[in-house]
Amino acid sequence: MLYLVALLSHCLPLAMGQYDICKSWVTTDDGPSWEFYACQPKAMRMKDYVTVRVDPAGITCGDPPERFCTHENPYLCSDECDASNPDLAHPPKLMFDSEDEGLATYWQSVTWRRYPEPLLANITLSWNKSIELTDDIVITFEYGRPTIMMLEKSLDNGRTWHPYQYYADDCMEAFSMPARRVRDLSTTSANRVLCTEEYSRWAGSKKEKTVRFEVRDRFAIFAGPDLKNMDNLYTRLESAKGLKDFFTVTDLRMRLLRPALGGTYVQRENLYKYFYAVSNIEVTGRCKCNLHANLCTFKEGSLQCECEHNTTGQDCGKCKKNFRSRSWRAGSYLPLPNGSPNACAAAGSAFGNCECYGHSNRCSYIDFLNVVTCVSCKHNTRGQHCQHCRLGFYRNSSAELDDENVCIECNCNQIGSMHDRCNETGYCECKEGATGPKCDDCLPNYYWRQGCFPNVCDDELLLCQNGGTCYQNQRCICPVGFKGVLCQQSRCEADKKDCDGASSVRSSLGTVLLGVLALQLRGWGDL
Repeated sequence: MLYLVALLSHCLPLAMGQYDICKSWVTTDDGPSWEFYACQPKAMRMKDYVTVRVDPAGITCGDPPERFCTHENPYLCSDECDASNPDLAHPPKLMFDSEDEGLATYWQSVTWRRYPEPLLANITLSWNKSIELTDDIVITFEYGRPTIMMLEKSLDNGRTWHPYQYYADDCMEAFSMPARRVRDLSTTSANRVLCTEEYSRWAGSKKEKTVRFEVRDRFAIFAGPDLKNMDNLYTRLESAKGLKDFFTVTDLRMRLLRPALGGTYVQRENLYKYFYAVSNIEVTGRCKCNLHANLCTFKEGSLQCECEHNTTGQDCGKCKKNFRSRSWRAGSYLPLPNGSPNACAAAGSAFGNCECYGHSNRCSYIDFLNVVTCVSCKHNTRGQHCQHCRLGFYRNSSAELDDENVCIECNCNQIGSMHDRCNETGYCECKEGATGPKCDDCLPNYYWRQGCFPNVCDDELLLCQNGGTCYQNQRCICPVGFKGVLCQQSRCEADKKDCDGASSVRSSLGTVLLGVLALQLRGWGDL
């Protein structure tokens, strides 16, 4: 029974919000001690700590200098981009600067002067730290929003990437996906990757500049339209499979696939009005500290959690030395309102005995290592305390470590994945062209046929030539007289003795008839 709780520990949660303190000093029958709570840092503007990279090389305008025009004045191309002139340069850093007196400064790509070659650009944001999104990602474009783009995320500092959201003026045409709105998702599909047309169609207004990744709308599925029922959101984040990881990133990547067209088709006579220009990127989030810290500071070029609960590491992801008598665990939002700190404990504390979390009933002492380890871990677990999952299984984030279902089978698609192992979030390692958590889907411009294969043809870039037609992106159906992957080769080129006959066949119907008659008279048989 608590006799005294410091007044400050009662006031702080009310003043600062939920999960803002990690511990308070309390007095009990056994004397004074710390009482621990689940805790997390405040949300902040993450663009202040980001590293940006733009590729491919040479995609930023100005080297060499070039002129460009806008959709509003498409034939008054008096503007110039020149990387050697500070007043005319548009480097990537201008996506994150403060804009004085309302004057927009922006990064700008080269123009689409190499049409029909695609104008592609990647903008990669890296934090070298896991962060949790708490508000919408907002990207502001000058001179028109892209008609096709993708947002991707990484959870491992850019080693692997996963689709986050697709954007297009025609989702079915661009990505073979129906258009959907985030606000139409349900509680069971709140972490679905979708394609939206809301931010890609030409509006003809300078006010239509932003492209969003709607974090708040996804939160509202659980917390209500005004985000007043945050307890329900925290409960869902803790219990719904994959939901917490959905809002966690280490890196974001925008893949710009086709620029604004001004509401019309591409006008080849004036390609100087097609380009990308980004004036601002807003990312709001908090450091992921696994509910073991309420402060996050910028040290030595990267964000670091100020860890509590006897934890340590950039994300408070392990126990301090001498506090490893039981396996590390992330804190939990549950039970409300203070959550569970799951603090690391020192040897000799209440957690000093060997803990196998119910997955083994036998322990063994290894003399030369001076450690006690669990033997014959069950339920697809492994490790000194049966705290890890066997290869081919991953941690069930909605289950406690002592749950028999704590390890879930990866179920990687045998054709689309490199092997049957997955990472700690259940994502499998995909072969080229494959995507999805289980590698059972294909990236855009790939099709599934017992694996993912690149499109042979399509209706935009890989065009069937000489009147050929594209069949399901898999092959070109060529007209008589042509062959090749894209119907690019005349049949007579392969057989020279038929070239004269093939040329005459194409010349006129009368010549065709004469050729057929001549062949029959010479006894050549069927053509």
